[in-house]
Amino acid sequence: MSVVAAFLYENGHRTRAVAIDEPSPCGADKSKFVWIGLMEPTEDELRTLQEQYDLHPLAVEDALKAHQLPKVDVYGDQLFVVARTAHLHDGQVAYGETAIFVGPNHVITVRHESARTHSSLRKQLEAAPKLLAHGVDYVLHAVLDFIVDGYLPMMEAIEEEVLAMEQQALDAFLDRDQVTRIFQLRRQLTRFQRIVGPMGEVCSKLVRLDMPCIDPEARPYFSDVLDHVRRVQALVDGLREVLTSVFEASLLLEQRRQGTITRQLAAWAAILAVPTAIAGIYGMNFENMPELKTEYGYYVVIAVIVGLCATLYLRFKQARWL
Repeated sequence: MSVVAAFLYENGHRTRAVAIDEPSPCGADKSKFVWIGLMEPTEDELRTLQEQYDLHPLAVEDALKAHQLPKVDVYGDQLFVVARTAHLHDGQVAYGETAIFVGPNHVITVRHESARTHSSLRKQLEAAPKLLAHGVDYVLHAVLDFIVDGYLPMMEAIEEEVLAMEQQALDAFLDRDQVTRIFQLRRQLTRFQRIVGPMGEVCSKLVRLDMPCIDPEARPYFSDVLDHVRRVQALVDGLREVLTSVFEASLLLEQRRQGTITRQLAAWAAILAVPTAIAGIYGMNFENMPELKTEYGYYVVIAVIVGLCATLYLRFKQARWL
């Protein structure tokens, strides 16, 4: 059985457990609602809930298939909301999905590949019955807020890694593995950005549009979730820019290092060209060459070579070529 929790609430208090195959116990009483949580449900379980709570078949199909982008659909007096969860797993961003059916007297959450359960959230809401008494729209806000808040630890972990890379790029040169990691993170952030954008649109619709099951008094709560989504979007944009600047800074420093090495090689080549030229001239086998029979000619030539090389060395040193 994939039913994690299924309870009836009245005036914000849990009253009893419910079965997914029993008719809705709420009737037209607005003070009551059912909250059912499922994890990787079977098709038969969702079809049973479809019968008991009049769920739209298209929404049921989406909840079964998963892998949907965040969205909000209106089916009569019911809402169907899809949200994407995300967490870090072995340095990679792993995604899950939570589908939420919201009716006048029911909230049904369907989780796929989600690392965080709603058990702690349910306990937190049950500890504040005055807020939970607001009904299904408050539960929907709490679930969306719970999902969006799960983005922040992931982004903070990526931010720490990016800042460490930035410091490494300034202190030394990035190796191949670090450059590969930069491009991996950029791809993951780009993909995550395609998730965060639609999540912001979902929250924006819940704030601005007239939706069934959403009271006007609940809109400030969804506005708070929208602010959290925008904060995450700003973090993603900032981290992508930092990754780009880290790579560019590392590339510029590497080019500067190569330029310094090239200048040093050119300077040493110029210094060594002097003795090479003199030795080459006097290495030619001609008889009528000046100073060949001078007694101290060899020592004079050595002194000239040393003097010229020392002069060139000092000049290049002053020019910071060495």
